[in-house]
Amino acid sequence: MSKFIIVSAPSGAGKTTIVHEIMKTIPELEFSISATSRAPRENEKQGVDYNFLGVDGFKLAIANNELLEWEEVYPNQFYGTLNAQVDTAKEAGKVLIFDVDVDGGVTLKNKFGADALALFVTPPSIQELKHRLIRRGTETQGTLHIRLGRAQKEMNRAGEFDHQVVNTILEDAVAETEKLVKEYISK
Repeated sequence: MSKFIIVSAPSGAGKTTIVHEIMKTIPELEFSISATSRAPRENEKQGVDYNFLGVDGFKLAIANNELLEWEEVYPNQFYGTLNAQVDTAKEAGKVLIFDVDVDGGVTLKNKFGADALALFVTPPSIQELKHRLIRRGTETQGTLHIRLGRAQKEMNRAGEFDHQVVNTILEDAVAETEKLVKEYISK
């Protein structure tokens, strides 16, 4: 039986940082590299941070049933999980950890059921989330407004996850997540 860890959050809540931190201390974990249609950001690398498929490539992957789950998060901005990610982790005997948007997290939890631990990382407030997104320096005024509107809706779905981790102080959120993941893996 395979086990899966799903970590979801509104954009900017800290899920990726938390996932990378717990992977340093839990060797059983294998990171699921999501696919996306968007272009890489400045420091992102193909096959490390994401599988950058482009819009046409992503639509082709959808048509060929190569994705376990996918979402059109923003117009022509797709994110998803390639089936190959799950197959590779199973063959290696690893616990696959997903860093996915909220819709993708719910979809994966529904597919895997009790074989997955679904964690929802939440910021302490929408105002703090806004500050984090601004500090990240990747948003325009327009995209910031869209992300914050989406975040409000996503936070209403937190109850669809097994646990919520409030990321007020990063070290505390990492420690709580690590504890939950270790307990789940050891079952």
